[in-house]
Amino acid sequence: MMMPMFRHRASPLLAAALLALLAGCVGAPDAPRRAPPRAATSWNPPASADGRACLLNLGRSDASFTPLPDQYYGAGCSAVGAVRLASLRSDAGLLQLSNLGPVTCPLASTLSGWARFGVDRAAQQILGSRLVRIETMGSYSCRNVAGTSRLSGHATANAVDVSGFVLADGRRITVLRDWDSASPQVRAFLGTVRDSACRRFGTVLSPEYNTAHRDHLHLEVGAGRSFCR
Repeated sequence: MMMPMFRHRASPLLAAALLALLAGCVGAPDAPRRAPPRAATSWNPPASADGRACLLNLGRSDASFTPLPDQYYGAGCSAVGAVRLASLRSDAGLLQLSNLGPVTCPLASTLSGWARFGVDRAAQQILGSRLVRIETMGSYSCRNVAGTSRLSGHATANAVDVSGFVLADGRRITVLRDWDSASPQVRAFLGTVRDSACRRFGTVLSPEYNTAHRDHLHLEVGAGRSFCR
C-alpha cells in the first residue's frame, strides 16, 4: 500500500476522505547509541482509535505530512505511528521545517500547535515579524540519556531538538547565539517560546538546564510527570 501524502489547507472533503482512510529528557544529556534497523514495511492505517484521531487532527491543522511505516530498530528503539512533516501552517502563512526526521504523530501535533500559537504569535507580538521556518537538529536517534541506561525520547521519535527560528524579515535567531542576547526583545522571544513549550510538551530542556543544551531546546512528549528547565 502506498503511503499517502496529506497536504496543507485541508478541505472538509479531504478531512472526510482522511477519516474514511483511517477508519479501515528528564536527566542528563543524550548520548549516541547504535542498533541494527529492520526493513520497512508498507504503511497501514493505525489500528487504535487514538492513532487514527491523531492523524485526522494533524490533517485538520493544515500540516503537510506523510505517514510512515512502523519501524522497530532493536534495543528498544522504534518509530511507531510516526510521520514525516514537510511543513506546518500558521495564521499568517506556511512554516517550513529543517532537518526534521520521523516524529510520532503526538509529537507532530504538539509541535504544530506550539509553532502556530506559541512561536509564530510570539515572533509577531515581540519582534514584529512572522515566523517562516523552524530549524532543528533532528528528531529520531537510537540512544540513551547520557550516563544512564534509560532510553532517550529521541529513541522512540518522541523528541525533537529545536535550534533556531527564521523570520519573514530575514532575521535568524538561534538558541546558541541569542539565548543571552544583548537585545531584550530577542531574549524575551526565546524565553516566551520556551515557556510556551513547557505548557505543551512533557519535557523541555533549555540552556538553563545544562551546557549540553546550550544550542537547542529539547522538546519531548510522553507519559509521566512534566519537567521544564
